[in-house]
Amino acid sequence: MREILHMLVVLSIICATSGAVLVNLKQATKTQIEQQVLTYVQGPALLSVLENRDNDPIKERVKIKDVTVFPAMKDGKLVGIALEAFAPGYSGDIGVMVGFDVDNDELLGIGITTQTETPGLGDKIMKPSFTDKFKGHGLDSMQVSAKGGDIDSIAGATYSSVGTVDAVRKAIEVYQSIKPEITNIWKNS
Repeated sequence: MREILHMLVVLSIICATSGAVLVNLKQATKTQIEQQVLTYVQGPALLSVLENRDNDPIKERVKIKDVTVFPAMKDGKLVGIALEAFAPGYSGDIGVMVGFDVDNDELLGIGITTQTETPGLGDKIMKPSFTDKFKGHGLDSMQVSAKGGDIDSIAGATYSSVGTVDAVRKAIEVYQSIKPEITNIWKNS
């Protein structure tokens, strides 16, 4: 009996120590991980969406209602913003960076940040032949053509196409809900 108690105590100490080390390691590397995601995951999509700018949107990002907003400035004036939204695709969530023209309330474009869609089929959502359909698109009629919209789905990758459009629709909802805060933050620009 004494041996069993001794093993339980030793095992409990090992588990508690391991848990504490993992928690502290996660806290210690949180900023580095965030920076890596910004640089290598969100960054390329963000910079392709916010092309017409003269600032660094990653450095000037702000949080509004738990949403990270990336501003695009041109000659000191806010010309656009970008934010990321997610929606389910065929084999997992699709992350989409969506750029908005704040003056005209239309899309500047989209960039796919994360996806696990079928290689060679569903991953066509990342190709310009699909993503370019969103440039200059209005905010009201965002839907795939099979559901009455004007965004053509990729043949054989309907779930991926619908997931991408759903993520864009979520981003539009977020944009419309935080637009007053956006204009307040950058109204002097």
